[in-house]
Amino acid sequence: MALTGLDIFKKLPQTNCGDCGIPTCLAFAMKLAAGQAELSACPHVSEEAVAALSEASAPPIRGVTVGAGDRAFTVGEETVLFRHDKTFVNPCAFGVLVESGAADAEIDAAAEAAEAACFERVQQELRVGCVVLRSTASAERFREAAERVAARTPMPLVLSSEDPGEMAAALGTVGKTRPLIHAATAENLDAMVALAVEHECPLAVRAEGLAAVAELTEEATAAGVKDLVIDSAPASAGRVLRDHVFARRAALEQKYRPLGYPIITFPCDLAGGDRMLETMYAAADVLKYGSIVVLSTSAAPELLPLLVLRQNIYTDPQRPMQVEQKVYEFGSPGPDAPFLVTTNFSLTYFIVSSEIEASKIPTRLGVVEAEGLSVLTAWAAGKFVPDRIAKFVADSGVGEAGRREVIIPGMVAQLSGELEEELSGWQIVVGPREATDIPAFLKRMVT
Repeated sequence: MALTGLDIFKKLPQTNCGDCGIPTCLAFAMKLAAGQAELSACPHVSEEAVAALSEASAPPIRGVTVGAGDRAFTVGEETVLFRHDKTFVNPCAFGVLVESGAADAEIDAAAEAAEAACFERVQQELRVGCVVLRSTASAERFREAAERVAARTPMPLVLSSEDPGEMAAALGTVGKTRPLIHAATAENLDAMVALAVEHECPLAVRAEGLAAVAELTEEATAAGVKDLVIDSAPASAGRVLRDHVFARRAALEQKYRPLGYPIITFPCDLAGGDRMLETMYAAADVLKYGSIVVLSTSAAPELLPLLVLRQNIYTDPQRPMQVEQKVYEFGSPGPDAPFLVTTNFSLTYFIVSSEIEASKIPTRLGVVEAEGLSVLTAWAAGKFVPDRIAKFVADSGVGEAGRREVIIPGMVAQLSGELEEELSGWQIVVGPREATDIPAFLKRMVT
């Protein structure tokens, strides 16, 4: 069980120095016990105390990294049941299922399609996280298939086989890429643990029901494997939901370490080939604590809605979504093209940019850093003000070889006078109040 705040306090220096940013050691201990602070924030804690407090300072759900290099992903480290309580930390990863018994061309096509399935939304890249290779043939074929997939995508692998011999053969080829080994069971636990230790790979444990899973995680951790993923082998979508919620509550509310691990889930196996039903099951897994969600396809009609749902669920509700501060060009604008400015709130940007594109008039749009606030909110908060806009316009270089004219949102027309003072030699034009009026406004500007 996790240590209480008083237990932690007894192991701290008790100097009340405040170097951690919290006035007293007792207050720091209470925040540490609640998962609201990191032990590393205390510069005076002893090595002995660090070792003793490691359980209290660790997230209730262990973070597990799958893969190596730039495409590796981490799941787990969650601290809340609901995103509005704080935020969810590490987005779930979508995996695409490939069977080793398939023909070479099918394996190649599935791996290449998964690699190519990449979308951009609000300047974030949305894509598949891993390929899940399931053994449906011989050990040699499993090894060959793992090698084929690894050659066609840098995405992490999940190797799914309960045969230690097959797993050893595949790891001999791709073990350095740190794939997830799926799965250790009561029958093969010792052999799979040995492979996980030898190749320094994370290990998934699989058993029917959470009680049996908890027994396996305790045995695996005792044998030296800390990076674990759990699979309770649910036979229906209802049992999936029940197991996921029970495991998350046990880990977070009861501090029950044997279930404090990321969860791998297989909606592809429960839908009976019905793609729409599979997508619905996968959506439920995204909402309710699935960490690695395995799909049968990377086709856009099924994958894209899930990627957008994940993006929405794993966006910090306390931080507005933002776009990068810079000048965006639409339609190859020339030196005399209109130049508008707005804030970097993502919704504002995409509404304004869509209206500019609809106008078919080559235009520049300057996005000013305003901490992700909308135009009126940013103006009221002092984030979208003349001096900041003027500095952005001056640094952008837009007026160096073209018309020195900047169009501001009509909602903040009152900025025009001060902005003219800040931008000597520039003409300030007050644009429309509503984004829907931008196309007509731009047409008037160029005629």
